[in-house]
Amino acid sequence: MPGQTVDYLPHEQLLEVRNLAEFAGVLALDKWTCNINGRQAVFQKGRRERRYKATFIDQGYCFHAGDWKFIDANLGGVFAENTVYRGVTGWPSFEPWLSRIESFPAETAWAIAEVIPPEWYGGHLSAIEDLLARLQARRARVRELITGFRETARQPFPNWGGEEEKTQKSSFSGVEWVHDDKQR
Repeated sequence: MPGQTVDYLPHEQLLEVRNLAEFAGVLALDKWTCNINGRQAVFQKGRRERRYKATFIDQGYCFHAGDWKFIDANLGGVFAENTVYRGVTGWPSFEPWLSRIESFPAETAWAIAEVIPPEWYGGHLSAIEDLLARLQARRARVRELITGFRETARQPFPNWGGEEEKTQKSSFSGVEWVHDDKQR
């Protein structure tokens, strides 16, 4: 095949991944969907390209590995190398993904659910209804779940909170946030 696909890159090459910022977005998704596995990615580049692009794979451990539970762990759904989170400086680094999750319409979730094969949920419509209701309720917790990861001993976001970040305000889903995690 032309180009190259790998599942591991050393630290220096991770910093050069073309879509490195998307690791923040997929972290928000993994926290929302309670991915209990480590985030997996493969890296691809064309024959004439110098930099790799990440493709995020294996969502099989979302909803607590198909148990359709939400048992949160601070390190669940995170990539093994902090290098990919170096560009995260605060909540704006999670955009547009975070605001899309926080405002994800229930109608869209139902439209997606309609194409899920009944075998996946044992034909029990109440099970998928419950899953969707809990998923919609979790939209408001994604920031809390990211904060839990941020506060681990791993210190994944070394560049979080520059001075301009601490004073910058944004409005998300009707809640005003000051980016030092104090809600007003």
